[in-house]
Amino acid sequence: MAAENPVESLQDEASCSICLDYFKDPVTIGCGHNFCQVCIARCWEGTNKDVSCPQCRECFPQKIFKKNRQLMNFVEIAKKLKRQGKKAGTEHVCGEHEEPLKLFCQEDLKCICVVCDRSRDHRTHSVIPVKEAAQAYKEKVEDNVRALKKEREKLLEFKESGDRKNEEYLKKKQMEKQKLTSDFQQLHQFLEEEEQLALAQLEELDKEILKRQKENVNKLSRKISFLSQMISEMEGKCQQPGTEFLQDIRSTLNRCEKKGKFLQPIIYFPELEKNLNSFCQQRTAVKKTLRIFKDSLSIELLKERSKPLRPDKKVNMTLDPDTANPHLTFSTDHKSVIWERVVQNLPDKPERFDPIPCVLGSEGFISGRHHWEVEIRGHRCWWTLGVALESVRRKVGFNFNPEGGIWAVQWCKGQYWALTSPVTPLLLDQAPRKVRISLDYEEGQVVFHDTDSNTPIFTFKSASFNEEKIFPAFWLWDAGCLLKLCP
Repeated sequence: MAAENPVESLQDEASCSICLDYFKDPVTIGCGHNFCQVCIARCWEGTNKDVSCPQCRECFPQKIFKKNRQLMNFVEIAKKLKRQGKKAGTEHVCGEHEEPLKLFCQEDLKCICVVCDRSRDHRTHSVIPVKEAAQAYKEKVEDNVRALKKEREKLLEFKESGDRKNEEYLKKKQMEKQKLTSDFQQLHQFLEEEEQLALAQLEELDKEILKRQKENVNKLSRKISFLSQMISEMEGKCQQPGTEFLQDIRSTLNRCEKKGKFLQPIIYFPELEKNLNSFCQQRTAVKKTLRIFKDSLSIELLKERSKPLRPDKKVNMTLDPDTANPHLTFSTDHKSVIWERVVQNLPDKPERFDPIPCVLGSEGFISGRHHWEVEIRGHRCWWTLGVALESVRRKVGFNFNPEGGIWAVQWCKGQYWALTSPVTPLLLDQAPRKVRISLDYEEGQVVFHDTDSNTPIFTFKSASFNEEKIFPAFWLWDAGCLLKLCP
């Protein structure tokens, strides 16, 4: 009866009935049956008489067989189908031995088969079953996932807090804008009212001047007309004959003398000049007041505009013991740390620095302007201070420069260095007792100051943090070197 599975039937047809394995160098004998060349040769070995087919028992007078190349190709196809069947039946198969990957090598961190386990490459390694390894490493991954979720929750809370703050800032800004607009509108209105009042007073003065001018003109016009008429009359009188001219000479002389003595018209008005002078003084006072107001307002606005929009926040920093090298010992408040020769027995956490004697601050930053101060104590200390990216390498050596995710300065053997690439020597005679470290995340700046003298030490500019959280970082290299975070 044929097998129900076509693949199994194919494999049966590709197998030798003598060795029950796949044909090797298959040959065909006279009856048409096929066998491995070695198998049929062994079966007929030592027989000088007629030979028979091991399968159908048909007899042949001679040991004659013929190679079957087509069957050899058929066998290769059957082998490939078997390998595919194994892969389909199991999750993974060893590419070298075609056996299921049921074991896990803890040194190489890879799945292996039972044959690999006995090989020279894995013979001395620690090997456990795949299910057991999957469970153990799944727990580790789940721990990491939980830590990542907590970190994500913190970032989400930070983002929500930042969004709320930004919303408050925007509302406050809008209110201040409205108040500022209202204040300037009131100022404009006040100045316009004062301007209109002053112009109205000048208009009244202008009318008074025109009125006085018109009165004077009318008086002078009448007087000029009268004098012109009298001159004309006297000139006519002088043209008369002597007897006629002298008949009324006394009266004529009296009229000339009397009419010739007239009052001089008023062209000077002290009250008008006084009013004009008063307006000039008012204008000078207004001009002076405006200049003082303008200068005062400009100074105050300049002061306000010069204030940073992003406040520089001093951080109440503590040290994170989970990141500390086993040589570092902390105070109970986690604000002081000292390097000791005795190595503590601490759990080997992924975030712990080892073998580098480093510890990170408990708080990281992804925005804003922050600063903290550090006090260093100890004779001939060797220390390094700065900031480091959260992704900085912790279990192996790393580059102490921005390319390695570190922006720091170092005091070593009486010399001060900025850990650039290459390092930059700093001209300081002695190590500062206190150092202030300032971080401006958006501007990409890390600034170091000597706190006691308030003098700059070094500034890293245009640092690329790649939107990654950055932490305060501290390295102590000498026994007895103590570092303390200032409150």
